Amino acid sequence: MAINVNTVYTTVLSILNKEQRGYLTPFEFNKLAVQVQLEVFEKYFEDLNVQLRSPQNNDEYADRVKSIEEKIDSFLTSDNTTATGNLGVTVVGGLGVIDTTAASPAIHRFGDVTFTDRALLPVTIEKVSKHELSMSRRSQFAAPTSKFPMCFIQGSSVNILPAIASSNTLGNEKVYEINYVKKPSSPNWSFTTGTLGQYVYDSTNSVNFEISDEDQSEVILRILTYAGVVVRDTEIIQAAAGAVSQMDQQQQQ
Repeated sequence: MAINVNTVYTTVLSILNKEQRGYLTPFEFNKLAVQVQLEVFEKYFEDLNVQLRSPQNNDEYADRVKSIEEKIDSFLTSDNTTATGNLGVTVVGGLGVIDTTAASPAIHRFGDVTFTDRALLPVTIEKVSKHELSMSRRSQFAAPTSKFPMCFIQGSSVNILPAIASSNTLGNEKVYEINYVKKPSSPNWSFTTGTLGQYVYDSTNSVNFEISDEDQSEVILRILTYAGVVVRDTEIIQAAAGAVSQMDQQQQQ
């Protein structure tokens, strides 16, 4: 479940104004909200890496690996080279090049890349470095084939060897598919202006945080850390940063 952007903003304002420490405008809040969501989102991958190397509790409600994977899974998606897909394939320098710039939403991290020939089982394309692919294509025994293809990712392009064109001809379907983790949509606290010039929350045009609602407290604390800089209050910075640090330590134990 997503985190309500209005709940976060009003909570932050309540804490900031409790002792008249300063005010955070919607414009300032929205910028901080985007930054903090990306920080927490990227931290999912770091936390998963830590937990995979630690002894685990297999209890249904205490399995940290499963909990983090569920958070990431909500952003998993895929796109393909069929007529309804956003990916296009061209042949450049003997490589099959998939341009992913048209894939929507934006790709944050690449997952598996597969090739399906209707006459055969789907094949996972091995991801290697550009150097490794260059070395393999020169090898008599390790050169990529249609049954064991390879690829390297450069920017927004997936470069595949051998270069097999995709086809949607009935009975001869050849399709590439890319699985990836998408970027979360940027949160936004939208508003209208009231009769007294005040900001009035506009729920219709606002965008909630897409990350797990389990992270609401961390989101608020991280925004408060940055807000302390905006309103120039070192006490808020220290208190919020200390709480975030303590939370991080507990999650890694």
